[in-house]
Amino acid sequence: MVGIGRIVFTTREHTIALEARGKGILGVTLRYPYELRDERKYFDDIPSERVTKDMLDLAAHIIKTKSGHFDPEKFEDHYERALKELLRKKDRGEKIEVTHDREPAKVINLMEALRRSAKGQHAPHSRRRRPAHHRTRKTRSPARHRKAG
Repeated sequence: MVGIGRIVFTTREHTIALEARGKGILGVTLRYPYELRDERKYFDDIPSERVTKDMLDLAAHIIKTKSGHFDPEKFEDHYERALKELLRKKDRGEKIEVTHDREPAKVINLMEALRRSAKGQHAPHSRRRRPAHHRTRKTRSPARHRKAG
């Protein structure tokens, strides 16, 4: 059971659902109908594909082997950390170097990669990039680590 209320964040009124959780209350902001978009405008042009039993079994196997409990301690806000470091440098009077953006990552068709994996084929060779942890700190740009959403 939840209670519904109104709250103001940054000059806008929002509808909020309040739910008792343990010794506290959890508040979740809700959306107004005009904020919701019709999914058909975005997904109707995507062709339907028949997924074979092999593909479903492979997907189920991957999910089973990769599933686990969510641990928020494993995640950090890279953008905020980089921004704080930038502000510390500015506060100390250090010179702030402008970094150049990296080339965008290659987009991979996940369904095609799964099909090839199920058939024992490898993806076509492409130019390999060094993993992110091998890059120097100077090449990272805080703007490249924004949160999704």
